[in-house]
Amino acid sequence: MSAPLYTATATSTGEGRAGGRAVTDDGLLDLSLAIPASMGGPGGATNPEQLFAAGWASCFHSGLKMVAAQNKTSLTDSTVTAQVTLNKTAEGGLALSAELLVHVGGGMAQEAAEELVAAAHAVCPYSVATSGNVPVTLTTTVA
Repeated sequence: MSAPLYTATATSTGEGRAGGRAVTDDGLLDLSLAIPASMGGPGGATNPEQLFAAGWASCFHSGLKMVAAQNKTSLTDSTVTAQVTLNKTAEGGLALSAELLVHVGGGMAQEAAEELVAAAHAVCPYSVATSGNVPVTLTTTVA
């Protein structure tokens, strides 16, 4: 691996996802954590899956814009929504799955948009890190 560009540091304290806190070393992120009400928890605070989804959506969107620029393709009115699902495994454990919903505006053809999304999936660090470990569905829409 080459020289690091940036290292993010976050610390979880308390009870982790069940009423803990997550704080970055620079203090810009300081969040309470809670188990979602849909999982029998109290809700009212964020959870690791939401944080992962927010990071992945942002990273993937940056990758999409980067590959569009490299291909000299105009990319307008684009959005990326990451849906990260916590699943129970047959063995009684837990595992993640994800769907990335990518919307591209500006009248781009469906096939061209899907090619950009595939290229972004190949370069996004989150996508690369989860490859082979997290089932991912890519859904591309155009307008």
